[in-house]
Amino acid sequence: MTHVAVLTPDPADPSYAGQWPGVLERLADALSKAGITAEAAPWTDHVEDASGLTGYPLVLPLIVWGYHRDHARWMKACATWADAGLKMLNPPSVIGWNSDKSYLGRLADRGVAIPPTIWVEGVTQADVDAAFDRFGTDTVIVKPRVSGGAWKTLRLSRGDHLTGAPEGPAMIQPYLPSIETEGETSLLFFGGRLSHVVEKRPVAGEFRIQVQFGGQYAALAEPPEGALTLAEKTLAAIDEDLLYARIDMARGPDGEWLLMEAELIEPDFYLGSAPKGGARFAEAVKARL
Repeated sequence: MTHVAVLTPDPADPSYAGQWPGVLERLADALSKAGITAEAAPWTDHVEDASGLTGYPLVLPLIVWGYHRDHARWMKACATWADAGLKMLNPPSVIGWNSDKSYLGRLADRGVAIPPTIWVEGVTQADVDAAFDRFGTDTVIVKPRVSGGAWKTLRLSRGDHLTGAPEGPAMIQPYLPSIETEGETSLLFFGGRLSHVVEKRPVAGEFRIQVQFGGQYAALAEPPEGALTLAEKTLAAIDEDLLYARIDMARGPDGEWLLMEAELIEPDFYLGSAPKGGARFAEAVKARL
């Protein structure tokens, strides 16, 4: 058996203790069918020194939860791993820039459709008030540029006071009502090939589609019309050596697909909805080995 490292959260962090072992188990099960053993390695143990990871033929940063709450340390870790020349996929350079959602602006400059976005260094009430008129909407979304799992993400209506605002660089976007009616669609790619498609919808009255907020997920047999085109355009614009990618999108007011996220760090692969429990993921890993 070939042994690979899967980076996980700090075991001492109670925030994820009840979740990540199950995710690791699903990943390990898929890999084991390809003759690969997954070994857990907390990413927080290798920030300053990568020597504990250099013995692995491949390092997978698939469960590095918590990086958004300690971003400076995360960026230091990415630099350490890059300097050590680790065989890490996705590469340290990619998971570094992908941790700041300002990458969406760069993809937009390359022709990828994203929701209208205002980028601010520190969101204020004036920023939010101006966004309603600029977007011509009565509801906006405010989120940190460095975030995960809808952390510190707010939905505000015209007249609402900005409370609990994210600190530091943030982004403001018009709220997309399609999130409630159609949900968000995710296309999963392994080794550059489409593996499967998942539709995610929030529960009634909620705008966040994550499972911790009650989100309901369903596998789709095929990508909806136009979704694959946006996903492939996004991957072409990224133009990086990617083992895996999850491309999240939602429909805009006129029905066009808009990129919400290109998850290249630690995306949930929804392996329960993947063909043969994630065989294509395991095949992609094996091909890199």
